[in-house]
Amino acid sequence: MLKKLRIQNFKCWWEEDTVDMQMAPLTVFFGTNSSGKSSIGQFLMMLKQTTESADRKAVLNLGDRASAAQLGSYEDMIYAHDSSRDLKFAYEWDCKGTLEIQDSPSKKRYPYNAMHFSAEIGMNEKAKRMFVKNFSYQLGNEPDMLKVGMSAERGSLSNYNLDADKGYTPTRPTRGRGWPLDAPVHFYAFPDVTFARYRNADFVADLNLQHQKLFASMSYLGPLRKHAERIYILPGSEPESVGYSGEHTIPAMLAAQGKHFNFIHGKRKKSFSEIIVAALKEMKLADDLKVKPLSTDQQQAYEVKVATKYSKTRGSTPGDSLPDVGIGVAQVLPVLVQCFYAPPGSIIIMEQPEIHLHPSAQSALADVMIDVIRSRENGVDRNIQLIIETHSEHFLRRLQLRIAEKEIEREKVEAYFVEPKDGRAHLEHLSIDVFGDIGNWPKNFFGDEFGDIAKKVEAKRQRLRTQAQANRR
Repeated sequence: MLKKLRIQNFKCWWEEDTVDMQMAPLTVFFGTNSSGKSSIGQFLMMLKQTTESADRKAVLNLGDRASAAQLGSYEDMIYAHDSSRDLKFAYEWDCKGTLEIQDSPSKKRYPYNAMHFSAEIGMNEKAKRMFVKNFSYQLGNEPDMLKVGMSAERGSLSNYNLDADKGYTPTRPTRGRGWPLDAPVHFYAFPDVTFARYRNADFVADLNLQHQKLFASMSYLGPLRKHAERIYILPGSEPESVGYSGEHTIPAMLAAQGKHFNFIHGKRKKSFSEIIVAALKEMKLADDLKVKPLSTDQQQAYEVKVATKYSKTRGSTPGDSLPDVGIGVAQVLPVLVQCFYAPPGSIIIMEQPEIHLHPSAQSALADVMIDVIRSRENGVDRNIQLIIETHSEHFLRRLQLRIAEKEIEREKVEAYFVEPKDGRAHLEHLSIDVFGDIGNWPKNFFGDEFGDIAKKVEAKRQRLRTQAQANRR
């Protein structure tokens, strides 16, 4: 789970403006259009697709048409399109349980359950390629914890030094000339030659692995989701997620049939299907939903049947096809499925999960998200983190209410408002107290509602005044 995030010189995020973003199990970003809030998800997806890239020399994978993040070139993604600037970023995350690494010669052990990472990426104008200026890992938050990383030798794109402090000294196997290290793998990984050059550096493989696990736990669902179909031809394999646009939603539903959840210890477990239908009912979108095979001799072809207040059911099967019940159900279904299909420990990034939903359904969706982060699978907390970009006032108002009612702990929610100022993104952390009140409500957060009401009243008065004057003539 991400605990902190800082991004500098990425798209509209200027180096001097950004601060550490405190992340919680439910982290929500609000803001105007083109304010920069979507860039946060794009940044994380860029790092994820880089860690999954087969090209080990690619510092960053900026994406293509099939990628979640399609960022073009270094000049396209860097702040003000100034390729002389460096991309800088840092984040901290919790590891699963308490881990430990050991300095072999000294036998010193370094236990940790959290990790901090920072990096600087630059563009070499002469070679026209990106390179890692430096990166650093720090285990935990204690001052005596291990800190180790790599930095490029001055003027070189291929020679690197191993940097360390806090009592750890890299030891070479023999005396003599110390050969530099090769360039890092991607933006974060120590190269394999590190193990040969130093007798006590084998633990850096664990650092590489923890980084890969972090980004493997992330999934992304964009705001433009696939339209509903009447017939779904399934591939016969289990998808990793519902996909960037929800294209794998139905296969994921079928693959999740064995899952069972509860939200409070000791309460009855509900099946995956029961959870999805209950959420749709709570949002008043549907009374039932089932995925049915079309025929016994064509098991890979399925249809989705939905029951609404206007549906006519046939036996135990709802009577309406998914495309016939309104776009809201089809658009929110990938959201619901991904939230409960994702494996424990997942970080789910979503843009506008409330799109095409009525205000009351948007409020109910906030309750579903609260259920997601407190959900338990087979009696064990799922530890899901949701990072949501939204425009919904109703979503926020419901979160405030649930905090006031103590339905969700204040510490499990962080909210930010993003707005453009002077050509760059300005981030404001919303100060929410234990009563759900926001102490620093930004001006025109969701538009000037009271201003519009006052103008409407004044317009009415002006029209009545004009009409009265005309009647007196």
